[in-house]
Amino acid sequence: MKHIYQQGTNAAAPVLVLLHGTGGTERDLLPLAGRIDPTASVLSIRGNVLENGLSRYFRRLAEGVFDEEDLVLRTKELHDFLDQAAVDYGFDRENLVAIGYSNGANIAGSLMFHYKDAFRGAILHHPMVPLRSVELPDMTGISCFIGAGRNDQMCPPQETEELQAMLSGAGAAVSVHWENYGHQLTGSEVEAAAAWYAEVICP
Repeated sequence: MKHIYQQGTNAAAPVLVLLHGTGGTERDLLPLAGRIDPTASVLSIRGNVLENGLSRYFRRLAEGVFDEEDLVLRTKELHDFLDQAAVDYGFDRENLVAIGYSNGANIAGSLMFHYKDAFRGAILHHPMVPLRSVELPDMTGISCFIGAGRNDQMCPPQETEELQAMLSGAGAAVSVHWENYGHQLTGSEVEAAAAWYAEVICP
């Protein structure tokens, strides 16, 4: 998978796994990672599915309707890539924190749904419930930040609340930050994510 790896200055900090939104590239979220933790190593990955020329992490049948078979396949593909990247770059596979936006947040959520300890924590900006047909692994000890918009047409509030309930029900510690906006990622949402990270992930 096309990606960028940047070695950080703090070996104890988690590796930030960056997962962009539809039409993004592996460069999109680098500034975001710098605001969350400028000392951390970064692994930023480009989705390798194209939808009308736009990069995504898995196919969809329509807006908000996922191709679940492809989602499962791509989730495994990304999981295997993370395993191999840990070997190639010499980082601790058990010390990864996902930062995803929209489609990237959805694939991060799918990794958490399918694989126990896929991430030690996750910052999910405007995610949806990736799948409703899978039994979630034990997520005790995993912390998750969800950024959501009360006026998000693509990801309505009840979707956020359902995802929060599913993750919490599996044992994850979930914090939801609400903005009175739509699907866009705002500066105040990023600030809230950075504050959560500093308090929960790297106190």
